[in-house]
Amino acid sequence: MEGRGSEPYFDPDYDSLVERINPRVCIDNETCEDCTLVKVDSANRHGILLEMVQLLTDLDLVISKSYISSDGGWLMDVFHVADQLGNKLTDPTTLRYIQQSLVSGWKGTRSTVEVRTCLGKLLGPGQLASGYPAIEITATDRPGLLSEIAAVLAELHCHVACAQAWTHNSRAAVILYVTDEPARTPIADADWLAHIEQQVDSVVEAHHGPGERRRVKVSGPTPGRVHTERRLHQLMYEDGDYEAGPPPPPVNGDHFADANLEARRGNVLFLSSPSSSSSSSSASSAVIKTRASIDSWKKRGYSVVNIQSRDRPKLLFDTVCTLTDMQYVVFHAAVGSHGPLAVQEYYIRHMDGCTLDSERDRQKVSRCLVAAVERRVSHGLRLDVSARDRPGLLSDVTRVLRENSLSLTRAECAARGERAVGTFYVTDASGGGDVDPKRVNAVRQEMGDSVTVEVSNDATREWSSAKSSNNGSSSRLTSSSAGGSRSRSMTSLGSSLGSLLWAHIERLSSNFGSIRS
Repeated sequence: MEGRGSEPYFDPDYDSLVERINPRVCIDNETCEDCTLVKVDSANRHGILLEMVQLLTDLDLVISKSYISSDGGWLMDVFHVADQLGNKLTDPTTLRYIQQSLVSGWKGTRSTVEVRTCLGKLLGPGQLASGYPAIEITATDRPGLLSEIAAVLAELHCHVACAQAWTHNSRAAVILYVTDEPARTPIADADWLAHIEQQVDSVVEAHHGPGERRRVKVSGPTPGRVHTERRLHQLMYEDGDYEAGPPPPPVNGDHFADANLEARRGNVLFLSSPSSSSSSSSASSAVIKTRASIDSWKKRGYSVVNIQSRDRPKLLFDTVCTLTDMQYVVFHAAVGSHGPLAVQEYYIRHMDGCTLDSERDRQKVSRCLVAAVERRVSHGLRLDVSARDRPGLLSDVTRVLRENSLSLTRAECAARGERAVGTFYVTDASGGGDVDPKRVNAVRQEMGDSVTVEVSNDATREWSSAKSSNNGSSSRLTSSSAGGSRSRSMTSLGSSLGSLLWAHIERLSSNFGSIRS
């Protein structure tokens, strides 16, 4: 900067301004005994909250609670996190990856650090989603659909490097990343990609009646491709899966007080049959219904979104993802849980500054948020499959499931080095009732010794993990915690609107147990 005469003039506040614009990431292992605090302070922009939550989710971390505040162009977010075993984050590579990813993401670059999560997933500079062709499908959910798609890809000598499939409200969304066989290199030939799209579309069409909507799209390697799970949300939203069924029930007027009752009901049902199979999971999920309410805080110009649901992994990501893609900005939020019950509260506006004033808009956003929560709910029996990676493996696995009258409700698989791992949620092909153990044994026998098939009750495992993370903590949801005094404030936020809400947010956050991300 040039000052008076020929002497340069430097603004003493310039360096601090630059530092504030770039994210300041503080990782605190001292404040809490049972978790690590990840604190982010930076200039605000649309989508940055989702990027932070997405980063922590991709690292297979549990977000035990979070409070979020942004106002006047700045944000200050705090996440309480631990790994899947309930341990603090102490690995220097993981800590460096978090810090570098948050800062580099703001600058539009990528972290150069490579890290392996506690569940064995490798994260780093090379992103599979960007480097390989993607096949995106939305269709009517039918038994055997994924099996036949995988079979035609095997016939076309396409290797499935990674795949995810969701079902909700009789609709299905599938994303597969493929390479050619046997070189395992990305397919770049436009004519060949068009042929793959035509063949896959023929298979999907065969599962559909006249007038039933479907979509198949094959795209080549794309730099900066949208995160896979975010893209699945987008596909199901575009497909209109949220439109089916009656409007979601509203959150109870004093949902914090009523949370105790519903959580206790869920606990009794859970603990009464800890070794039960998918039926108890479904029953306990039914006790805690997903609810959503939207109110107006006209004095401050916010729409206030309250969501009440069963706690589960990646819940925070799913709701923040949906709000972001619907072009809503989260200014303040408090999220947490009590036992198996999760409660989320968001203060939002649309990007154009408007709030949700019409009943029609409120109903749509409520439906979309409930759909986002329900898409990933674990329906059915969970099968964890592991095998040496080879051509046609996904086709063989899904064929065996289909031939044993098992229908997929959700699936995720990927290659990890020389092995392929997958998680498949299955139900009886009729869509109801428990899965007969004889069918699981038949699946094991047909797949042979080279394929490992393990059965796990997701609901029991999640409850055990959530309970262990709450040991020694105070976890209360009462009307006084929601409606108590907002006298405390944070001086670092000055006299902005954030200071008026922060005490409220921090009070709610401090009274919550673990919400799994």
